[in-house]
Amino acid sequence: MRALLMLALCAAATAARAEGERAGVFDYYLLALSWSPNWCATTGDAQGADQCDPRHDFGFTLHGLWPQYETGWPSWCPSTTRDPSRAETAAMADIMGSGSLARHQWQKHGRCSGLSAEDYLALSRRAYASVTIPPVFRALDRAVTLPVSVVEEAFLESNPGLAPDQITVTCDGSMIAEVRLCLTKDLQPRRCGPDVIRDCKLAEAMMEGVQ
Repeated sequence: MRALLMLALCAAATAARAEGERAGVFDYYLLALSWSPNWCATTGDAQGADQCDPRHDFGFTLHGLWPQYETGWPSWCPSTTRDPSRAETAAMADIMGSGSLARHQWQKHGRCSGLSAEDYLALSRRAYASVTIPPVFRALDRAVTLPVSVVEEAFLESNPGLAPDQITVTCDGSMIAEVRLCLTKDLQPRRCGPDVIRDCKLAEAMMEGVQ
């Protein structure tokens, strides 16, 4: 009976490890910035998300800071590190739109960083603060349709240390979805992996205005 119990425990441990890669083993970070008005138009408004309430004026929000391999990425890494408290995740709402997103990002991506929850959330905040959001987007108060390349060029102009192969713009349908920047573990710009450099193929896409 004891032997069977030990085998069962070992099998359970093996299954748990198989659900994700080893925490702390990755090559670089991908910083994902979401255009909040578009997310609200396609998803958030229907969910009644507080992020989309008219009292807010979110533009580019932090979707997440994701550990990446040169090709591919880890996720849902097993970890004994404690989860962040509700107060810690709620404190991220000013740049992420909600505390629930911060908790989800920690669980899916943050554990793979090998950092504590506190350090991962602090690093995510520093990564977000390291990027200058182009003023033209902060002042966008109406919906516009524009060349996708203009979004990338605006970020390159506002962030002189950034190169074209270190940033990519994604779309969701006919809308700009995210701007993603590739960063070293020290949060310095670096070349994106081949699976990340996949710019939106649309000639033009829409950006809803900030409320």
